[in-house]
Order: sequence, then C-alpha cells, then structure tokens
Amino acid sequence: MVKAIEMSLDHKVIYSIIEKGSRVLDLGCGKGELLYPLVRDKLIRAQGIELDDKAIQECVKKGLSVFHDDIESSLNEFPDNSFDYVILNQSMQQVKKVGDVIHESLRIGRKVIVGFPNFAYFRSRFMLFFRGKSPVTRSLPYLWFDTPNVRFLSVTDFKNFCKEKNIRIVEAHYLGEKKQIRFCPNLLALNVIFVLTTH
Repeated sequence: MVKAIEMSLDHKVIYSIIEKGSRVLDLGCGKGELLYPLVRDKLIRAQGIELDDKAIQECVKKGLSVFHDDIESSLNEFPDNSFDYVILNQSMQQVKKVGDVIHESLRIGRKVIVGFPNFAYFRSRFMLFFRGKSPVTRSLPYLWFDTPNVRFLSVTDFKNFCKEKNIRIVEAHYLGEKKQIRFCPNLLALNVIFVLTTH
C-alpha cells in the first residue's frame, strides 16, 4: 500500500496547472511524488524519465511507468505532440544542454512546465555578497563541491532566454518558502515555475 504523499508547494502549483485526463511526461520524476497524485486524482496518462535506480523502484511500487534514461538523449525518440504537458521541475539546472532539452520538450509537448531555484533570491545574494560564500538555501541545499547542479540562473535570466528563443511564457508562479510571491520575484522568489509554449 502506498503512503499518502504530502506535496511541496511547487508540486501543488504544478498539480493545479495540469488538466484532468492529460498526457504527461515528467523529466527527472524522482520517486513519483508529483506523478502519483496526478494519476490518482486527475487520471492523467503518465510517463516518467529518471536516472536514479532507487527512485525508479519507488515509482514502480506506486504503479508508475518510468524509463531509466537520460533526459538529454532520450527526448528525440518521442514523436511530435506526444504529450499535453512536459514537466521539467528542479531538473533544468542539472542539464548541460538546456536549449536542446527545452526545444525538444516543446516539440513533443503542447505545454512545458519548467521549475527551478532562483539564484537571485535575496538570501543567496546576502551569502555571496556579505559572507563571500556560495549560497546554500532551501532550494539550493548543496555545498559547492557536492551539488548536482551544473548551472545557476535567475528569474530574469530565464525570461531573457525565452525572449531570445521566441518561447512564450503563458503562466508564471513565483514561490516563497510557504506561499506564492506577488511582487519583486527576482529578489523574493525562492523557486519559480513557468508554463511555456511556442504557440
């Protein structure tokens, strides 16, 4: 029997975005903390991609379909418009070829939901400026020498990226530690969720 899953704030926001009965691909789906409630409550047709063997085992226990694969090399196997939503939450900062992954995600998905920690969060700025140390926050919990992240970006960085690549941001959600942020997101948002499309 699968235990009830308490969703994090970013998962709650993504859960609210996805429509019932949708086709969903979750890139870096972890242990299925997001996919499982979506399948259970919204009857989505779910597919996950994950590299971690233990996480995949947890997904299988929940009855989820997950491929053991690298998201940077596996997306070209899917035909155009295979999914209604492609989720890239807390995974993008670990991807080397971000442009390619987002381009492929937009090809195979009607909408792409991207979530990432905001490196320009005020506490990160404080640590870097006043302490001269690489930031460690709730959304960036790793020390510099053991982080899985290969890049660090801000709200403004990603908006500029989308503008340059002609990608439309159709929804933006800026998250604090416990609730959504309504103003100064590049300074006050701990995490960010954007919904992207090319249409």
